[in-house]
Amino acid sequence: MKTFTSMSQWQIYRDKLQQDSIGFVPTMGALHQGHLALVEASRKTNMFTVVSVFVNPKQFDDGQDFKAYPSNHQADLEQLEKAGVDVALVPDAAQIYVDDYRFKVTEMEFSQRLCGAHRPGHFDGVLTVVMRLLNLVRPDNAYFGEKDYQQLQLIRDMTTAFFMPVNIVACATVREADGLAMSSRNQHLDTRRRRQAAALYAALKNSCTANDAKQTLIGKGFEVDYVEDIADRRLAAARLGNTRLIDNVQI
Repeated sequence: MKTFTSMSQWQIYRDKLQQDSIGFVPTMGALHQGHLALVEASRKTNMFTVVSVFVNPKQFDDGQDFKAYPSNHQADLEQLEKAGVDVALVPDAAQIYVDDYRFKVTEMEFSQRLCGAHRPGHFDGVLTVVMRLLNLVRPDNAYFGEKDYQQLQLIRDMTTAFFMPVNIVACATVREADGLAMSSRNQHLDTRRRRQAAALYAALKNSCTANDAKQTLIGKGFEVDYVEDIADRRLAAARLGNTRLIDNVQI
């Protein structure tokens, strides 16, 4: 596996790269089986797989949340090499935001709902960094998990709106044995709250209505940001202590 910390060096390498198909998995590190499932999906379909590890400061509406985000690049790189990744990109913020964030992508409708209503500026940061990474990598296929369903839909819509020549591939949420969606944020849960956390998936899956699910979660000790049914999905965000969990199920 080749590792690039310099995006200018990566761009030189990318210009010389001749592969029939390139897959890309953008991550913020703190890798778990959910991320590795995206890598596996890319490797099954593409001749060449690129993974980025970049904790994007522009998608955090809370500075303390950004500082607390788990990070262990060395462990991440070891996992990626073991998984058969061809290239790992590990840029710093100065290389991604060469303009100091003067230019950004803003979506004016769906991004204002759900997580966007509770995290001002979050999706501006997500869409902007994804567009920049896609332009750096120029993949044929890019892989995103369905756990972040609102993010997935916005990225799909963005690439369509800007005529970006990339296929956005959705991969099913990877779950723990008790149903909890795998997430880097799960590391922040203590033993008691980790047991509580499994109730999120169960409530979404087993409740008749979104409001029933919300009331169940409140009864289980969650602070609920939202539970909403949109099209064929029930989406939710809820907090246990300082840890914000999101999930969704098909209905």
